[in-house]
Amino acid sequence: MEKHLEKESKVMWVLKSLLLSYVITGVLLLLLTIALYKLELNEKTVSAAIIGIYLTSTLAGGVVIGKMAKTRRFLWGMLLGTGYFVLLLLITLGVYHTLNGSGGNLLTAFILCAGGGMAGGMIS
Repeated sequence: MEKHLEKESKVMWVLKSLLLSYVITGVLLLLLTIALYKLELNEKTVSAAIIGIYLTSTLAGGVVIGKMAKTRRFLWGMLLGTGYFVLLLLITLGVYHTLNGSGGNLLTAFILCAGGGMAGGMIS
């Protein structure tokens, strides 16, 4: 029975951390939208800001899951970043029904998400 409760708590760690990451993403994207409207930012600036949002969100989620896990924090953070990327990919597929961009862009986004989560886990 204890192992079952332990597994549930680990799943809850991941879900709570992912939820935090996506809330941060939503808030930062809203701020970026306002900045884009007010400041008329160019495409390169917006792309750089989106990369920063990926990193910030997964870093924060990695810190939270690392504090909950207390052991193998970098691994839990990387798991969180991977989960963040997979959900991001599924949302993109659901909205556009295709993957825009090259495989290199997907690989870069995966490395950013997994690396941000891993860094957050190590910081915690």
